[in-house]
Amino acid sequence: MSQVKAYAAKDPESNLEPFEINRRSILPNDVELEIDYCGVCHSDLHTVKNDWGGAQYPVVPGHEIIGRVTKTGKKVTRFKSGDLVGVGCMVDSCQHCNSCKEGLEQYCENGAVFTYNGKDEHLGGQTFGGYTERIVVDEKFVLRIPENIDAKAAAPLLCAGITTWSPLRQWKVKKGDKVGIIGLGGLGHMGVKFAHALGAHVVMITTSPEKSKDAEELGAHEVLISKDDKQMAEHRNSFDFLLNTVPVGHDVNPYLSLLKRDATMVLVGAVEPLKPMHGGALIMGRKRIAGSLIGGIKETQEMLDFCEEHTIVSDIEMIKIQDINNAYTRMLKSDVKYRFVIDMKSLRNG
Repeated sequence: MSQVKAYAAKDPESNLEPFEINRRSILPNDVELEIDYCGVCHSDLHTVKNDWGGAQYPVVPGHEIIGRVTKTGKKVTRFKSGDLVGVGCMVDSCQHCNSCKEGLEQYCENGAVFTYNGKDEHLGGQTFGGYTERIVVDEKFVLRIPENIDAKAAAPLLCAGITTWSPLRQWKVKKGDKVGIIGLGGLGHMGVKFAHALGAHVVMITTSPEKSKDAEELGAHEVLISKDDKQMAEHRNSFDFLLNTVPVGHDVNPYLSLLKRDATMVLVGAVEPLKPMHGGALIMGRKRIAGSLIGGIKETQEMLDFCEEHTIVSDIEMIKIQDINNAYTRMLKSDVKYRFVIDMKSLRNG
C-alpha cells in the first residue's frame, strides 16, 4: 500500500482541496499508472455535491484518466512499463453474470465497481478516482490509448466519447442516415464528431442559434433551432436516429415528432426525471425512446481504435488541479468548449 497526493471534497458543501489517499499494492493482475491527464465530467460535480444521493466522503472524482504504466503484476500480459493507457468509468465487475460475459460490464448484474464512489473490494471503503497522482487497476479495465492522437484531448473519450459512441453503434447508425444530436456540450460535440465520421448526415439540434458556427465546424451538416416552430415542422418525421445529450430534465415531446416511423431517440444526459411524455407521440409512429450508459471495455477499445483511424479527440481546455473549483463553477454555466482536462503534473509539482 502506498500514499499518494489527491484532491478531495470532504462533504457536499466543501470545495475540492489537497488530500492524501492510499493505493493498494500491486496484485498479480494489476497495472499501476502515473496519471498525466484527467478529464472533468459533469458526473464529478454531481457526485461531489451529492446531487444524485449516495456520495461517500471524502470524494476523489475523476474517471477520464490517461497516463503511463509504471508497474505491472506478474500475471499481466497486455501491458508493460511505459505504455500509454487509460482508465475510464469502471475498475471492476463480477465478470461472471450474463452482462459481463457479453462484454457489457457497465450493466453488471451484481454491480459494476465505478472508478470513484464505488465499493473498494481491496482496501475497504470507497474507490478513489483520477484527481490523484497514481491509480492501480486490474488489467481487464485498462485501455490502450493510441500514440498518434493528442493524449490530453483523449481523456474525455473515456466518458464523453464512449457515452455517445455506444448508442450510435448499438442502434447501427450508418452512412446516409439522418442523425440528430440534441445539445452541444461535452457529450454533444463528441456525438457530432462520431456521427459525421460514420458517414451520417448530421443535424445539430439546439436552442441556441449562436452555436451554429461551432456545430458546423465540428462536422454538423445542418443546425436545427428547436425553439423555431417552422424549422421543427420542416424536419418532422425525417430522422433515422436522435441522440439526446441534454443533461437536465426537459420536454422530449417536440423531439419525438422529428423521428421517422420505427426510429429511436436515445437519452444519455438526463439522469433525473423528465417532463411528462405524451404516449401518442410514440404510439402514432411506433417510435421508441431508450437510454444508454457508457460502453463495456471491448466497445471502449473499439471506440479508441476508431479515434486512432479517424484522428478524433475531444475539444478541451487545460487547467491545473489548483483551478478545479473555478472550473466547476464555469462548468455549471456551460463556460467551456467542451471539456476541461487537468494537467496532473500540477498536482505532483504543487
